[in-house]
Formats: sequence, C-alpha cells, structure tokens
Amino acid sequence: MAKPTVEYICSACGAKSPKMMGRCPVCGEWGTLEEHVEQTAVVKQVFRSVGSSRTPQRIQEVEAAAEQRIDMHSAELNRVLGGGLVPGSMVLLGGEPGIGKSTLALQVLMQMKERKTLYASGEESLRQLKLRAERLAGNPDNLFIVSETSLENILQQAGELQPDIVVVDSIQTIGTSTIESGIGSISQVRECAARILQFAKEKNIPFIIVGHITKEGSLAGPKILEHIVDTVLQFEGDQHYMYRILRSQKNRFGSTSEIGIFEMRQDGLREVSNPSELLLSANREGLSGIAIAAAVEGIRPLLIEVQALVSSAAYGTPQRSSTGFDGRRLGMLLAVLEKRVGFKLLQKDVFLNIAGGLRVNDTAIDLAVLAAVLSSNMDMPLPTDICLTGEVGLAGEIRPVSRLDQRIQEAEKLGFSRIVVPAGQQYNSKWRKIEVLSVSRVADAFRMLFKK
Repeated sequence: MAKPTVEYICSACGAKSPKMMGRCPVCGEWGTLEEHVEQTAVVKQVFRSVGSSRTPQRIQEVEAAAEQRIDMHSAELNRVLGGGLVPGSMVLLGGEPGIGKSTLALQVLMQMKERKTLYASGEESLRQLKLRAERLAGNPDNLFIVSETSLENILQQAGELQPDIVVVDSIQTIGTSTIESGIGSISQVRECAARILQFAKEKNIPFIIVGHITKEGSLAGPKILEHIVDTVLQFEGDQHYMYRILRSQKNRFGSTSEIGIFEMRQDGLREVSNPSELLLSANREGLSGIAIAAAVEGIRPLLIEVQALVSSAAYGTPQRSSTGFDGRRLGMLLAVLEKRVGFKLLQKDVFLNIAGGLRVNDTAIDLAVLAAVLSSNMDMPLPTDICLTGEVGLAGEIRPVSRLDQRIQEAEKLGFSRIVVPAGQQYNSKWRKIEVLSVSRVADAFRMLFKK
C-alpha cells in the first residue's frame, strides 16, 4: 500500500496547499486550512472497479423518458423540487441551526405512509427521534429510524431494507473507515457524499442529506459537495418569527425560481398556500410609516408590508438600520430621496423592517421603501387601498419590473383598489378591476400618494 500523502485544503475555496499556513494563499481567508490525509491506493482502486464495468453508448441508443417523480405529500416542497423527488437523485438540504431542517425532513417522511422510508440520524438517538415524531403527531408503519454515524452501516442497512427514500441527518456527522481524518473534515464529507451518490445511482434510491452552514451563511464542507448533489435546497428564516422559506439554489430536474413558504408551529411545519394574507396586518388604518409592496420571490408574487420609522438622531451620527432588506441599498435610496426629491434626512435616524421576518431581494420594493420612509418622516399615513411596485434608479426614475401582470393580479386578488407601477411598461389590462397608476419619477409618485 502506498504511503498516504498529507495536504491542507481550504474550507472556504477548496484550494490545496502542501504545508500548513495561517492564511489561504488563494482566497486570503485566515484559519481555513485543514489537514487532509489522502489514501490514494484505496480510493483509486474503488473508482477503477466501478468504472471498468460500464461501457460507452451512442446517444441515439439511450432511451429518453420522462422522469417518474415521487410525490412528497407537500405542495410547497413539490413545487421547489420541480414536481416531486426524482428516483436516484441526491438532494442537499441546508440551513442555520434550529431553523427546522430535521423537522422538515422527518415530517415529510411521516406524511408518506404508503412508502417505505429510512431516517438515519448521526445527531439524535432513537429516543429523541421518537419524541420528535410524537410532537409532530404522526406514527407511520413504514418509517424506519436508525442512529448511526458509520457510512458503511447506513448503506448496508439501506441495501437490506430497500426503502423508497433515505434521509441522512447530517452529512457532517457521518464518517467512513476508508478515510483516517476526523468526522466532519473536508475529506470525510467529500468521500461520504461521493459514496452516497454512487449508491443512490446504482440502487435508484433517492437520498436527502441535511447539511450545516457556516457563520457566513454558506454550506459547510468543500464546494464539491454542492457540485456532487443534484439539488441544493436552502431553508432560511428568522428564528424569532414563524415563517420559513425554502429556496432552490441548484436543481438539475427543475427550475431554481420556485420557493416554498412554511409556518413553524408547535406541532411542526404548516404549508402557507397564500402567504400574502398572513404577511399583511389588518389594522393599518391611520398608521404612518407603512407601505405595501408587490414583490416577487422566485416566480411567486407576494404582497409584503414595509415598515419604516424616522426620528431625530439622539447622538451625533444618525443610524441606518434595516431588517430583511439590504442596508447598503437603503443608504442609496435615502440619498436618492434627498438629492432628487429634496427631503433632508441627514440628521434623522432611519429604521426599516420587512414584516413577518422575511428577507426580500426583489428590487421592485424600492418605491414602497421610500414611500414608507417619507410617510414616517411626514407622519402622514398612506391610503390602505394602494400598493406599490417599482425599482428606483439613481436619477430618481422608476424603472420597469419583471412579472408585472402577476403583481397586479395578486394585488387585485387581495382586495386592493389601486396599484402604482412604472410608466411605459406594458401589462394586460383586460378584465382588471384594479386601477393601475403609472408614474415615471419618484417625485411624481409622492405627489400622487400624499396629495390632500
């Protein structure tokens, strides 16, 4: 057997170094180099034996058929996956600690009573899993659970049981005996993921593996982990709020534009089919600093409540704080408000909040952000029957937005009688009961909103 080689791999960028250094020579991150012992002889022999049993085929000889998907009994999860789980696929589910990844995975398996499923946990004991299942109010007959950290044992039990779906929670707690490094290291995560993928393709059994994320918000482990899997799902949200968003960052079998919205309850996760009704408060009458924005998350229209508070600065330097919205973009919008509209906010504290604990990346809520800030500054409430959509440019112009028809339709469905949209953008006006107000500049929109 050849002597194992020792190298150091950066956990941030995956670069290799022959010696230990405090700083990665490629990405410049400090303290990210981890020792990796390469068992070259064993690994090469395994992959050579696998590859020698397969021969190339002409592409014309390969039969192409539509993928038969597995119904997950969750409309939100099926939407994000592209219609269901593909047999033999490998899905990576990531998220912050305590956000509900294990709850989502276990709850989905408990709902699939007609299928044989296996839940392998390296973090919880069987008793803990049983208590979690009782809290979720489910007791299916075909759900098998195992507390195991050895990859070989998990694959052996999956091969003997032949389940329809396997969940591994989590990939950072699973180790293989072919690698000498500790569990959770880069080499262990990479090797375990490759072995699981090989097993899933050969046995045509789909795997859902749960992954941890770093403090920067990226998935822990080597970047190759995201390249190996077929689908990468990100489960996000604020632990202090009840709503969770499931996003698809990579999907080989569907679109990455879909999102799923869940509500965290004591008895598990509940699907939110119409999130706009829950994100809007009913008692907005007479309250300043509140504007309703017609946003789109993925390809799903949402009406969200933007809250702003403008007050005199108590200290020398005014504060700029935002929750659920990019703070740098808030600073840019405030500069546009001062330069193009003439409102001085240099000596004012500005606080912005997206209600419901959501984080919105859609730039079409710019107009609603400025309207909420100006409403709080003037202490004048906006009309409760109007919502806004539009991206604000540096010249103070209102730029076009995507999926305008869906935004107008969502506003009409929830009972709004007026909506402010960018001027010059085409939309389908047929069968519209809502009044569409087109504006080209921020100043024009404010004159329309705050006229007496």
